[in-house]
Amino acid sequence: MTATTSPRVAAAPARPAARPSNRMRAWATRAPLLPALAFMIVVTQLPFVATLVISFFDWNALYPKDRHFTGIDNYRQVLSDSDLRHSVWTTILLTVTVVLVSLILGLAVALLLNRKFPGRGVVRTLMIAPFLVVPVAAALLWKHVLYNPEYGLFNGLLHYVGGPQPDWISNTPLLAVEASLVWQWTPFMMLILLAGLQSRDGQQLEAARVDGASDWQIFRHLTLPHLRRYLELGALLGSIYIVQNFDAVFTITSGGLGTANLPYTVYQSFYQAHENGLASAAGVVVVIGSIIIATFALRVVSSLFREEVGRA
Repeated sequence: MTATTSPRVAAAPARPAARPSNRMRAWATRAPLLPALAFMIVVTQLPFVATLVISFFDWNALYPKDRHFTGIDNYRQVLSDSDLRHSVWTTILLTVTVVLVSLILGLAVALLLNRKFPGRGVVRTLMIAPFLVVPVAAALLWKHVLYNPEYGLFNGLLHYVGGPQPDWISNTPLLAVEASLVWQWTPFMMLILLAGLQSRDGQQLEAARVDGASDWQIFRHLTLPHLRRYLELGALLGSIYIVQNFDAVFTITSGGLGTANLPYTVYQSFYQAHENGLASAAGVVVVIGSIIIATFALRVVSSLFREEVGRA
């Protein structure tokens, strides 16, 4: 018997697995973020678009059928009405005062807490506490516990030393609102500036001390220039939130005595006067102002990241 040999078939070379394209890989990495992006668009962007559309209408909720397109008349009224202009000025004054005072006090506290002393961690935690208080609760605390002319702490201390018994909210309404906001936002500024202080170059500071530089000279020529970006970041982030503050004005003064800022005016126009179009226009103005401030804040944050990366 003769064995028949079958010719061997040469095996085809295995094809390398096809690599996914860059576009597919990009979509694969971004796909988990799509639900969050869709949720953000539904919750934030669609209501803003609706507000923008309503701002171009003369629309009173008491007369829902009597609404018509007015163009930019609502925006003209926002910028020309004396009460609305006053609320814009109050918003600017409130924001500038609170941000500047909070920055100065936050810098002073940060310089103190940057030193080593027993119990520094406990003190830092206590200093952060005001920023963690709910804004409405903080405003109620200042209104009833501190400002009340009959049983408030301020008048109690003045009575103890034989001083006057002023009505703090009636006599200095805007200052009363500013003080409560400064108390709450100083810890926020302190945290940002404390992070800046701890990022200083220790060798540079030691070399300055060896050369005979005083504490004031070190602060003026080394510390303060180093903290410039952090000061800008604190000012911008604080401005974004304080421009939109509603809780303190509503709780302490109810917008009276010349303390109505733009967010409270939006509340009055919408919920009390039922002027949906006018309130929407004022709200759009607040959002545009916040976006402008946020743009500068993002640039400052980006520059800080670039500086840290370059230093590393």
